[in-house]
Amino acid sequence: MDVYDLFSSCKKGDIFRVRYLIEQRDVDLNVRDKWDSTPLYYACLCGHEELVEYLLASGAKSEVNTFDGERCMYGCLNDSIRRLLKDYKCVSVYAMKRGDFNYFLHMLWEQGQYSDVKFLVHGQIFAVHRCILSARSEYFSDMFERKWKGKNLITLKHPLVNPAAFRALLQYIYTGQMDIDVTLVEDSRRLAKQCKMKDLIEELDNKCKKVYQFVSNKPGVCVKVLSLKPHHCRLEEEFAQIADAALPAELGVGFGELPFNRMDCFPTYPDICFRVDGYNFLCHKAFFCGRSDYFRALLEDHFCEGEQLQSHPNTLVITLHNISHEIFIHIMYYIYTDNTELMVESVFDVLCVADMYLLPGLKRLCGKTMAQTLCKDNVVYMWKMAKLFQLSRLEDQCVEYMAKIIYQLVEQPELAEAIKEDADTVEGREATDSVPLVDEIRFHIASNVQTYSEIQEANQKLEALEELLTSINICC
Repeated sequence: MDVYDLFSSCKKGDIFRVRYLIEQRDVDLNVRDKWDSTPLYYACLCGHEELVEYLLASGAKSEVNTFDGERCMYGCLNDSIRRLLKDYKCVSVYAMKRGDFNYFLHMLWEQGQYSDVKFLVHGQIFAVHRCILSARSEYFSDMFERKWKGKNLITLKHPLVNPAAFRALLQYIYTGQMDIDVTLVEDSRRLAKQCKMKDLIEELDNKCKKVYQFVSNKPGVCVKVLSLKPHHCRLEEEFAQIADAALPAELGVGFGELPFNRMDCFPTYPDICFRVDGYNFLCHKAFFCGRSDYFRALLEDHFCEGEQLQSHPNTLVITLHNISHEIFIHIMYYIYTDNTELMVESVFDVLCVADMYLLPGLKRLCGKTMAQTLCKDNVVYMWKMAKLFQLSRLEDQCVEYMAKIIYQLVEQPELAEAIKEDADTVEGREATDSVPLVDEIRFHIASNVQTYSEIQEANQKLEALEELLTSINICC
């Protein structure tokens, strides 16, 4: 419903609703509908200049000479929007959210921090990570164990290996995306064939067909850059193999309900060991430092000297306290895949640890799981937890649920206590005469009221809320 609401709001030009959906409800602003159209395309088509400017500034894809960019340019209602698109020729990775998984993957690909091997391709050096290339390509996994075993610098001298195409291949391996000049498509296809990446070959062929059909129907339009969009499920599954290999052998088989089915292990070349409850988890600094400022500070600022793992020389061992190995497994799978299977019984423990380890995305996943358990007996408690851990989406869902069952809640002392506590947090409330929780409940009661019977029901709910406020001596 949020995605449908986003497309509808972009067509109407409701920038306040769009901002709410993107910033509070975490809706992807580059999502596509069944016609392969994006929210930015509809905003351009309907002539909402202010909305177009906001979407571009927030990271909407509109690079020049790409399918999305040319389509938006072709569909613009007026010249002022067309000029806006021209000014935003490229959206940098820095437009992404700081804690976003895509941001992390792009930075890992672009900067190569904690890389353990380098490729030299006709004078250009690419710093990469063996674990990622092995997880995404059987060819690289095999070569690292045979021909390239033990090498820190690998030179590719073949004249058909184009450095620009190789860079694009690495971009696809790390992020699932590829932005490449149309003149390099054949070079990229050749590399993909050599690396046994059938999915990439298929995606390139499908994209070429789509662009050809688009250009043939739009005289004067020229597409010079092909852009492949990531398949998050595929990335998730393949990066999960790295997390699978990090599990201790004692926990690798028959351990509860893991987020993914365990696959055959392959060498992942770990460079850090976390000891939790006596179990050794063989992990990678690139993932833990890149995804969590807590682990970056832990690994970079401290423990320069410590215990070394005998089975893996030069691998530092760090013992984590006040966390069970069951909870750490959830943390680890989230760090590697941006997802984990959460159970209602343990979600609060995971939330507390995610807050301590500075993992806002995992906190949001916990919030989604907690939202599925809302009922009249726990909704006020959940609202308090949402405020405490800054889970704005869960907080809004709790208030919306309160508005639906307000008749039952006004009889519970928990709601009255929550309203009093919320009123006490407002500075100068006598002047503003406002309580945020009450205002939000009123908003949800009155929103989307259309028929006469709905108006009557909303008025009755508001009266019940006013009676509660009067009984606890709150005027707002």
